[in-house]
Order: sequence, then structure tokens, then C-alpha cells
Amino acid sequence: MTWLLRAAAWLLGVKCRPTPLVCREHRTPRPGARPSGPPCGSGDNGAVHWSLVVPLKPLALAKSRLAGAGGGAMRPRFALAFAQDTVAAALSCPAVRGVAVVTDDPLAAAELTVLGARIVPDAPAAGLNAALAHGADAVRATCPGAAVAALNADLPALRTAELAQVLAAASQFPRAFLADSAGIGTTFLSAAPGVELRPAFGGRSRSRHLRSGAVEIAVEGADSVRRDVDTADDLRDALALGVGPYTAARCASLPLPGGGADTL
Repeated sequence: MTWLLRAAAWLLGVKCRPTPLVCREHRTPRPGARPSGPPCGSGDNGAVHWSLVVPLKPLALAKSRLAGAGGGAMRPRFALAFAQDTVAAALSCPAVRGVAVVTDDPLAAAELTVLGARIVPDAPAAGLNAALAHGADAVRATCPGAAVAALNADLPALRTAELAQVLAAASQFPRAFLADSAGIGTTFLSAAPGVELRPAFGGRSRSRHLRSGAVEIAVEGADSVRRDVDTADDLRDALALGVGPYTAARCASLPLPGGGADTL
């Protein structure tokens, strides 16, 4: 798969443009921008407008399993790039009212604010699920009728149209979730207006979300919403789908190693 990175390396120094396997463009919202539409909840035509909650660890602690992809120094850079591509694609979705990122990382907060995200400090500081519940509460403190959904921060290949399909399917249920590519974890969990999110992410979260009563949604052609990235193999798969410009730029800056299980 090294030819994928050679293609990515070609992008270094030129404007990112759509290519089949490496980089794709998405519309970047203006700083502080929010998608148009009703303040929260459902619009006049009955369509649901979602507030997404995206959790992000301090960058220095993120993506420990990616240490082999470009060295340990690349881990925080990858984590930020994944989050930037995820947030930018999400904010480009017409069904998304806004994105709240729960993080205490100052660099991530600054960069994601530029894209149009709302930053919610991780006040509980008690792990992933506490952060997600806190983010959902923060959204509903200003918009009690909001439909909320938790979305992983490591979806660098996220496509707006595929996210829209997932959100449309989720709107049919009080709580719904999408399993990750491996069918073990979860990349998306939703709660309709007035319904508690009750996140149970981490490890084998698919089975926990099923036991909690959330409905597993099956959407054809939503690979980019399911492809989270924890390892070098995951990143290869994301590159094959076509990553966003921030991740493509990070991959382009990597050397082209000879191979191995933990190198690209």
C-alpha cells in the first residue's frame, strides 16, 4: 500500500484536490459558522436537525496505537488531523445544526473553533462516556429540545452524504447506534429530543449499546462513518476510502518506509 502514500506525498506543496484513494475536499465552514436551519430539534418540514457531540482526548495522550505510523511524535498530529476532518465534514452536513467538541486540549480547541465547532471543557474529567454525557447536557442546556448524537473524533474519511444517511436512519428511533468497521465497537450513538444519550463507548461497546436498548442501524454505503482509526492498518483502510485534506497533509509529510505491520 506504499503507493497510496506516494500519491499522498505528491499532494505535499499543492492544493488538495479530489483523488480516488487519498484525498478529498470538503467545504470548510467559516469561523464560528453554524449550518442554516432552525435553532434545534425538528424543522418546519419535520426533518430532524442534529447537535453532534465529539469527544477528544488531550492530543498528547491520543492514538497511542498509532506510534508505529511515522513515530510517536506523529500521534498528536494525527489525532488533531482526524478530528479536523471529522468536524469539517460533519459541519458540512445539512442535517447537522452544530458540533460540540468536548476537550481540554488548547491547541485542538483553537483549531476546531476555527472550523466552527463549539468547545465544551471536559469538566467531569472522568473518561470518554462522562465527557459525552456532559457534552450532551451542555447542548441541551441551551437547546432543551435538541436531538443529540455522539460521533467519534477519529473518522478522517467521513463523508457528509454518508453521515446524512446515518442521521436520517437514526431519526426513526429514540436511541440508535452504528457499529464500527470491525462490528465490535461504536462510532455513532443518537438520542431523540427528550431522550437521554446514555453512552457506553469503549471496547466492545456494540454489545453494550444493544443491551441498553439502542437500535443498531444498518445503512448501506456508510463505510466512512464506520471507519475509525486506531492503528496503522485502520489508517491504510481510511486512505483507501479517501481521507480529508488535514489527514492527507499529515500522511504526505511521512517518510515512505519499506513496510511492516506498524508502518504505512
